[in-house]
Amino acid sequence: MATVTDAERTSLLRMLADQRGFLRHTVEGLDDERATRRTTASELTLAGLVKHVTQVEENWMRFVVDGPPTEPIDYEDPSAHVEHERGFRLLDGETLEGALAEYDRVAAETDRLVLSLPDLESSHPLPDAPWFEGGASYSVRDVLLHILRETAQHCGHADIIRESLDGRKTMG
Repeated sequence: MATVTDAERTSLLRMLADQRGFLRHTVEGLDDERATRRTTASELTLAGLVKHVTQVEENWMRFVVDGPPTEPIDYEDPSAHVEHERGFRLLDGETLEGALAEYDRVAAETDRLVLSLPDLESSHPLPDAPWFEGGASYSVRDVLLHILRETAQHCGHADIIRESLDGRKTMG
């Protein structure tokens, strides 16, 4: 018999899979040139969004397993901003196809990990960062909800970028 935890876990993973599918659908049929084209005032591109949500999901799953990084990030250091910005664009040798393959790999690892956990209650303190309340913690549930929110937000960005690129809409 399924437990409440199993039902919750299944529901969260299904919703996350839906959002991943929306993002994949939004970039469907694009070559690297079109997937990396800016179509709005924003620096965001479709391929960059795929790369970013992949890295976000992978980093948060690392947090679930290992807790916060042992070395704090200096957010005043300009190199931290450069590294962050690199996560939003394809670098030399990277392709949309490769970014999507990495997204699939990370998604499968996330699903496998979440399904293997005894529950969603395990938590770690959040790292020191300007956007987190000091002393707060995230449970596995909080992490999944954060990944879901992040992915959904970027699906919206992707939909606008794609519509501006060639008129195609993800929904509607």
